[in-house]
Amino acid sequence: MAKDNSPIGKQSRREGFALHPKAHKLLVKKPYVPGQHGQGRRSRVSEYGEQLREKQKIRRSYGLLEKQFRIIVKQAQNAEGQTGEIILKTLELRADNVIYRAGFASSRRSARQLVSHAHVMVDGKKMNIPSYRLKEGQVVEVSPKAKKNEYFKELITNPTAGAAPKWLKVDSKSLKITVAAQPAREDITEELNEQAVVEFYSR
Repeated sequence: MAKDNSPIGKQSRREGFALHPKAHKLLVKKPYVPGQHGQGRRSRVSEYGEQLREKQKIRRSYGLLEKQFRIIVKQAQNAEGQTGEIILKTLELRADNVIYRAGFASSRRSARQLVSHAHVMVDGKKMNIPSYRLKEGQVVEVSPKAKKNEYFKELITNPTAGAAPKWLKVDSKSLKITVAAQPAREDITEELNEQAVVEFYSR
C-alpha cells in the first residue's frame, strides 16, 4: 500500500502545523520552512498558494497521498450537503483516524500501523485497511491476540481515551470503540480551513 514516508518533521515545518505530537518542539525550535533558504524572508503568498498550503495541511494531517485525497474530494463534491464538511467527516471516519481519536495510538501514523498489522477487528472481523470507512453503529476492537501485546496491556492499565470525541463510545477496559454517531464539524478541534480545499479543487 502506497504511503508517504518523508520525515514528519519536515512536513510539519513546510505546513507550519504540527502533523505529529513530536513535531511541536521542532516547530518552536525551527519556525521556518525546511531547505537552504528557509530562514529567508517569505514572499507574499497568493490566494492560490494559501489554498494549496491548506489542502496539503489537511491531506498530510490525515496521512493521505494526493490521489487518495482527490478521490475523497470528488466524492464529496458529488454528494448532497456542504462539500468541505463532508470531506472532513469522511476523513474522520477512516479506521486509522478512529483508532487515533479513541486514544489507542499517539498519532495517526501509529494508528495506521496498528490497523495495517491487523491488530484490530471491525464487527468481529479482522481489519487491515487503514482507509476503511466506518459507519454509525459499527464496533472496532483490539483482537484477542493483540491484547496480549505489552502495548495494549499498558493501554488497559493506563487508559488515554478521556479526550475521545463524543461521537465515539470508548471502552478502555475491553479496548472497544463504538461509532455512536456521525462526527460533527465542531468535534474537529484542529484549525483546518476545509473551504479553502473546496476552492482549490474548484479551479
